[in-house]
Amino acid sequence: MAKEKIVDTWKAKTWYTVLAPQMFENREVGQIPATEDAHLMNRIVKVSLAELTGDISQSYVNLHLRIHEVKGKTAYTKFIGHEMSAGYLRTLVRRRRSLVNEVVDVESKDGVKLRMKISIFTARRVSSPVKTALRNATRDEVAARVKEMEFPQLAQEIIFGKFSAILFNRLKKLCPVKRIEVRKTEISEKFA
Repeated sequence: MAKEKIVDTWKAKTWYTVLAPQMFENREVGQIPATEDAHLMNRIVKVSLAELTGDISQSYVNLHLRIHEVKGKTAYTKFIGHEMSAGYLRTLVRRRRSLVNEVVDVESKDGVKLRMKISIFTARRVSSPVKTALRNATRDEVAARVKEMEFPQLAQEIIFGKFSAILFNRLKKLCPVKRIEVRKTEISEKFA
């Protein structure tokens, strides 16, 4: 009986450097092993915002990046969404306060379609009509603001909290609002 030769597929892999999109100054995200370039295409890489910026206070924001191009031993990514950690969002919920969630589908000035999931934390418990008014005002404000912005600028504002701050200043006129967070974004992608 002949012995079969065992091939170690791990040794056949090479390491590729993964770079963040231009909006994060093409910083290195990490290293990924693969046997060939085609195996990296469309792979999703999840990375903490703290790893890209070096600011540990932003560790609750997770970015979703998709590899769209490989040149040599370097893989380039594009931003496809973000998500806040569930643990961070749980710390914002308090007794005798209300949480209002809204999902808004919008399109930016340059034609990028995106779904935004927004959480509004009120300063006290509010009634159903006030929750409805908050949801409607949120939908209107988000649609109006996103329509006039290019996607890279919009993504930066959402990730770093400027978008939430602007929304907060507009909605606090309806009822006392403690905090507003864009907890998740998803870009609708088309694959060829």
